[in-house]
Amino acid sequence: MNYIILSILISFLLSILIGLLLIPILKILKFGQNIKNEAPKSHKKKAGVPTIGGLIFILSSVLTLPFFIKGYNNEVIVVLMAFMGFALIGLFDDLLKIAHKKNEGLTSMQKMLLQIFISSFFAFYIFLDPTISKSILIPFCNSSLKLGALYIPFVLFFYLSVTNAVNFTDGVDGLATSVTLIIIVFFTIVSFALGHYKLSIFCGIVAGSLLGFLRFNSYPAKVIMGDTGSLALGGVVATVAIILNLEITIIIIGAIYVIETLSVVLQIASIRLTGKRIFTIAPIHHALELSGWHESKIVSVFSIITIVMCLIAFLYLPL
Repeated sequence: MNYIILSILISFLLSILIGLLLIPILKILKFGQNIKNEAPKSHKKKAGVPTIGGLIFILSSVLTLPFFIKGYNNEVIVVLMAFMGFALIGLFDDLLKIAHKKNEGLTSMQKMLLQIFISSFFAFYIFLDPTISKSILIPFCNSSLKLGALYIPFVLFFYLSVTNAVNFTDGVDGLATSVTLIIIVFFTIVSFALGHYKLSIFCGIVAGSLLGFLRFNSYPAKVIMGDTGSLALGGVVATVAIILNLEITIIIIGAIYVIETLSVVLQIASIRLTGKRIFTIAPIHHALELSGWHESKIVSVFSIITIVMCLIAFLYLPL
């Protein structure tokens, strides 16, 4: 455990150092955020804030990893590939937004097709990897579920759901960072308790990197993670959950992801079916902003909810 704590501290410090070096470079390159017209008016002042900040915790994690994990096992390899694979989709999208000088990068269809391609690769990779369990833990039942051939489409759907859910959650300073940090810390503890020691170190390194990134991403944000960061985090969360057989548990510990996603889905469905909005704006964090909630309050409340849900999950896990 001391080794994991040291990896967290080193990645934390490295993340801060990279942030101090990278943010001025992003400013010089004018890699600034473009704000959607429908975003809350308070977000207009964020125009020009450096984006692609996810590179800070991605670089910190990747650079720290070799010093604490000697010889990657299959678990670390697949999580690292998912981390980088989904980050590349987000990076491509972010660079197009910067090039177009507006909040329009890849089209929804283009982004979805790329996500389906990457998700399909990992679905088959994991299915064919004999070292990764294909069981799915059923919360509170002390039993597991095996899907057989249906496991591949399930994992494909799971990746698409989680990566997009994390992406929806990224819209308020420090929100996606804080919520995901708590979930990654949860994974660090669980993977260690279950004997996945190298995976635990990996999660600890990502947690430390996110904590350092939060130094720059908390309100008022000096840098925005962009799709580069949110999709990368979604890839990590989804893959670790699959390895630990916690796919259903994500609904509990990632309750905020679920709420954010449902707010978007229900909003779209309502507009198409009835022509009326359920929320003033979706995702729900923006609706809360318009109702008078400060960004810091949203982050605090959503983080507390995530901590409580993680504690509930600890109650039934076979640790």
